[in-house]
Amino acid sequence: MQEEVNFVLEESKERMDAAITHLEKELVHIRAGKATPSMLDGIMVEYYGTMTPLNQVSNVSTPDARTVAIQPWEKNLIPVIEKAILAANLGFNPDNNGEIIRINIPALTEERRKQLVKQVSQEGETAKVSIRTARKDAKEQLKKMLKDGLSEDMEKDAEEEVQQMTDDHGKKVDALVEAKEKDIMTI
Repeated sequence: MQEEVNFVLEESKERMDAAITHLEKELVHIRAGKATPSMLDGIMVEYYGTMTPLNQVSNVSTPDARTVAIQPWEKNLIPVIEKAILAANLGFNPDNNGEIIRINIPALTEERRKQLVKQVSQEGETAKVSIRTARKDAKEQLKKMLKDGLSEDMEKDAEEEVQQMTDDHGKKVDALVEAKEKDIMTI
């Protein structure tokens, strides 16, 4: 029985960790007014008939806090990259000089900052819901195991451990959300 309890605990921990990882990825895409190369993660470019990530066909850098520079390895990729950036609908307007594509990141207005903070809060709440769902599923599995012969003490201990994991992961979500909100509201 102990192995099955450990399996339930491991599975719920993995699901909670996955919720944190997903939140981190989502928060990277919410821009805080500063230019970062990760803003363009997920943009795919057609390269010799294959959809390829932008960072695998060019150098993506930030020469200053308001600019993202994309230097393709082949000049014939410039129009393809520009189309991909526009198609990604990120609100960026690429500008090229024949060798480098530059994207100027405008400063955020106060209203836009507040919208982004709300979006960050929603992402945090979504992560917390995933964590609570993992807790609920673990508790249901432990209740079934109790009916199948698991001792009440083991079941209570496992439930407490699941609750502790839930609390810890909830604190991580709060910390991530708070850090991102502070980043967004900093001018």
